[in-house]
Amino acid sequence: MSFTDYKIANLTQGIPGKWNNFANYTRLWDSGKLQSAAGITIFFVFVTVLLTFIVSMTLALILNTKIVGARFLRSIMMIPWVIPTVIAGLLWAWIYANPYGLLQYLVSIFSGGKITGFGILNNQSTALWGIIIAALWKQIPLMALLLLSGMQSIPDDMLEAAKIDGANYINCLFRIIIPHMKSVIAVTVSMCIIENFKQYPLFATLTNGGPAGATTTFAVLSYDEAFVNFNYGSGAAVTTIWLLMMIVVVFIFNKIFKQEEA
Repeated sequence: MSFTDYKIANLTQGIPGKWNNFANYTRLWDSGKLQSAAGITIFFVFVTVLLTFIVSMTLALILNTKIVGARFLRSIMMIPWVIPTVIAGLLWAWIYANPYGLLQYLVSIFSGGKITGFGILNNQSTALWGIIIAALWKQIPLMALLLLSGMQSIPDDMLEAAKIDGANYINCLFRIIIPHMKSVIAVTVSMCIIENFKQYPLFATLTNGGPAGATTTFAVLSYDEAFVNFNYGSGAAVTTIWLLMMIVVVFIFNKIFKQEEA
């Protein structure tokens, strides 16, 4: 394959573009990179969004009660969200660092020094989970506060009336609180899906797609193709599929959510 097979020189030499019959897409498909990136991206988005929603909803329910220090907790829990994502990635890289990171230190203490060399980002089976944990730490605060704002818009007299009629907390949660929050839930989850589909800084700072491609999502693949391999056409092809998949996933989520609401 020559340097100009996919018209990389068009931008630098002013050569007119030429249609290559989807060669960029077929090459990516034949290499297996496209399928691998799609699977990793979908898994990352699904797990991160699901866990973010569950933990955020739990925190919002706790903060919505009359607990001591609720205002203080709301303030400090926003610290991870206001930290730039690149800085958050570097912070977690130091935590995961092997053998001198905080995680290795804690594992060594709890295992009595029996477990050493615990590098979560160096293992193909755990690297993606390490990034998921960092993403949860970064995204949970904002979603929790958005869900909390939705809860506080529910009329108190409605909840009081339900309690007088004998409804317990679980009944109030699933028959009053969540139904009245469906619009807020739809917006926050959609935002979370989009945020994780386009997540690149955490991957770049923690693994850069490694080890052995175990964390190569569409974001990483598109950057590598365009700016590492200098194949702009291939990078654009990945970005196009990436965008279309994100639109389809958000559309399906909103469609299912509206049907459940109806």
